[in-house]
Amino acid sequence: MGRIVGATRTPRDRWVEEGLRALAAGGPDAVRVEVLAKRLGVTKGGFYGSFADRDALLTAMLDTWERESIDEVIDRVEREGGDPKTRIQRAGVLTFSSERLLPIDLAIRDWARRDETVAERLRRVDNRRMALLREMIGTFCSDAAEIEARSLLAFCLAIGEHFLAADHGDRSRAKVLARAADLLLDRPTEASH
Repeated sequence: MGRIVGATRTPRDRWVEEGLRALAAGGPDAVRVEVLAKRLGVTKGGFYGSFADRDALLTAMLDTWERESIDEVIDRVEREGGDPKTRIQRAGVLTFSSERLLPIDLAIRDWARRDETVAERLRRVDNRRMALLREMIGTFCSDAAEIEARSLLAFCLAIGEHFLAADHGDRSRAKVLARAADLLLDRPTEASH
């Protein structure tokens, strides 16, 4: 007699990961159970062994994004150490230069424009990011208004530069961004030596 082998259930985190890929590529409307199942090479019936419904998946995706983009970034920044200016720059690079987190972050920002629950989640994440910026900038700047302004400018630069299509004359975008970071973080530049 042959053995009957039970079906292996697709792990919950694979559904979340595939959902995040779909979100980054096409927004929340692209996160469809049937499409995800096809990409995972499974039937959609397995989805319901991990999630009550699509909304539960979307919530798990937001939880994963929040954990990775805040908790894990802060943990890594603290673990790797360095002066506050280095830590600010590392947090920005980990979050907004990442092939993984950046597209998800930008998709969530767009989604938040149409969904108040997502907007509340984004506000919480951004408030934690701003708190980190204020703390780090406050180590070399004592004026509260200037700390807030530098924090806002740094955050806007990190997000906004991905939407800017402008040229910079004979300067590369990387050089302009580096100079902007030097100004925001009050770092001397080679030209000022």
